[in-house]
Amino acid sequence: MNQEIKAYNEKQTSGDKEICDQLATGIDNELTEAESKIWHAHPVWFLDGNPIVGYSKQKPGIRLMFWSGADFEEEGFSVKGEKFKDVSLFYNSVSEIDMNDLNRWLKKSRDIQWDYKNIVKRKGQLERLK
Repeated sequence: MNQEIKAYNEKQTSGDKEICDQLATGIDNELTEAESKIWHAHPVWFLDGNPIVGYSKQKPGIRLMFWSGADFEEEGFSVKGEKFKDVSLFYNSVSEIDMNDLNRWLKKSRDIQWDYKNIVKRKGQLERLK
């Protein structure tokens, strides 16, 4: 696990740390080619410089977010972005994490990508990469 991400997880309460550790391990195991780092104060994984998945501590729980998830054609995400193609869901217990779902979403995140890396250059316009 990336040391910055490990430090982020260590700062969480014990229950939240457990969720963060499980998410980080699952993401690292599936997206082995991804670069991971703390970006905008929370853990994010990138493929070719494009943000793919990340998580953060918020009031409703640990938020798992997929930048291009609106095109996954999946149910179960509680938050859908209005302006972009992101989707999220919240975890309050490690028992809520379904690793089969997580792995399926991570596989889709590799195959379905919108170009967030160049969004500023394109003045807020997203283009589909894959």
